[in-house]
Amino acid sequence: MQTITVRETKERLEQLLDAVAAGEDIVIVRRGKPAARLTAVAPGAVQFPDSAALRGMLPPVRENSTRAVRSLREEQRF
Repeated sequence: MQTITVRETKERLEQLLDAVAAGEDIVIVRRGKPAARLTAVAPGAVQFPDSAALRGMLPPVRENSTRAVRSLREEQRF
């Protein structure tokens, strides 16, 4: 992991972007303290597991969600 100052970042941004694209992480420091990190963009979209089995185990909904939220809000009013 490379550490670089804000001033150096301004001067060498294009080179830093090439390094990040090659897989390197870069920490940008301001006044000696880490301020930001440059990392490559994650490839593709995040894949979540299929939740069809979970939805199948849930009981059927009998109440409209709008009404449920409204009644919960009204119960909290003083």
